[in-house]
Amino acid sequence: MKPYRVLVVDDSAFMRKIISDLIENDANFQVAATASNGREAIEKVNELSPDLVTMDVEMPEMNGLEALKIIMAQRPLPVIMLSGINEEGMKETILALEWGAFDFIRKPSISNSQDIIAVGVSLREQMKEAMLARQQREARASAYKVPELPAAEAAPGPQPERGPVKRSPESPKKAPELPRKPADRLKAKPELSPASEKDKGKSPPGRTAPDSALPPDAAKRSALPPKPASDPSRNRSKEEAKPAQPDSRPAASAAANYESSAAGGDRKSANKGLRKLVAVGCSTGGPRALKAFLENIPADFPAPIVIVQHMPPNFTKSLAQRLNTFSPLEVAEAEQGMILRQGAAYIAPGGYHMRVVPAAGGQYAIDLTLEEARNGHRPSVDTLFESILPYTSLERHAVIMTGMGSDGARMMKSLYDSGVTSTFAESEETCVVYGMPRSAVELQCVRHVLPLQEIAPRLVQAVK
Repeated sequence: MKPYRVLVVDDSAFMRKIISDLIENDANFQVAATASNGREAIEKVNELSPDLVTMDVEMPEMNGLEALKIIMAQRPLPVIMLSGINEEGMKETILALEWGAFDFIRKPSISNSQDIIAVGVSLREQMKEAMLARQQREARASAYKVPELPAAEAAPGPQPERGPVKRSPESPKKAPELPRKPADRLKAKPELSPASEKDKGKSPPGRTAPDSALPPDAAKRSALPPKPASDPSRNRSKEEAKPAQPDSRPAASAAANYESSAAGGDRKSANKGLRKLVAVGCSTGGPRALKAFLENIPADFPAPIVIVQHMPPNFTKSLAQRLNTFSPLEVAEAEQGMILRQGAAYIAPGGYHMRVVPAAGGQYAIDLTLEEARNGHRPSVDTLFESILPYTSLERHAVIMTGMGSDGARMMKSLYDSGVTSTFAESEETCVVYGMPRSAVELQCVRHVLPLQEIAPRLVQAVK
């Protein structure tokens, strides 16, 4: 088999050399050419038709983001972005993923040989997945074509031009739905209005976690992100909200903080407790999928949404900020001890596992840990799903969307077997990489296999 041809785009000649060497460490890939800016990259894509492009985000004359938009409009192909770790680079990387980039890696530190090696491993893994995803798309497209009749069997007269068979949006291809398993439900109807914003940014929860949660590690706890100060007057809209200042006081439990806020006049709301919860997992292609998902969830959605997106530290904050501009919900990077509220979505910070743990008054809070990576990831979808497994009094809903590997599938199976209310997986036709959803479908634990655009509406129906 001929090696796949790669175009390497970076304004630094030294970085072009490093990336080219990392790529050609795998005999399945060959650097066909290099380019020093976005304009030159567009010309070489049109001239050489490479199989894949690695694209620097920040470049003079035309940056990687502008070049990506033109390439995806003129000649779509897998593009892997190389991002710096400064704030502007992270924001532009999130935009690139939204606009069609396959994935991204951070640029290696040229002074650290171990870092260069690690980035090379990650880059080659992503390139292989990109080529596999392309082959699968081509196979699906070929399968949808109507075969031509032999000349002897063809009907007389002019024949219409044949092309791909188009399925109506009302009848998407999907796997059969599995029988619904019984779930524990509460008879009381949930409140449809979002809970008070007073619960935002509480101190870390006491160790009231389920048996599945590992014991805390004091050293690890000290490395958790700073917690915002409690502000009982905080009850503003998205547009009016301002970042809270770090709280230097000793950390209290989330349960204690919740009791305190309830005593300030919200005890009636506090005692009602949480009734419903949605947990979501995704990886490669996830930022674009999350945008399509969250912008179709209404502001009065009667459940918090906790999300694991495989992504390095700091990038998840930029992702949450970007998604918050599209979604009717309040979307934020999760912080230690945050009380889960209806009408809000919480994205696990890169580098931390996220669990859901009980808090006072029937509430639930965020718990962040630095336990070892699971399924090669931290945060891990399996860790999040496992944390909600014991809460059978909650109406729980689990969703898996596009991504490499199988993270989340095993614990979705456990949730399904325990009588979870509903399980959803993104169907192959809309996945950037049909890995995580495929693993869940193969375990026969998915009740609804749907194209991306149908997941949010069906989830809203299931939850409301």
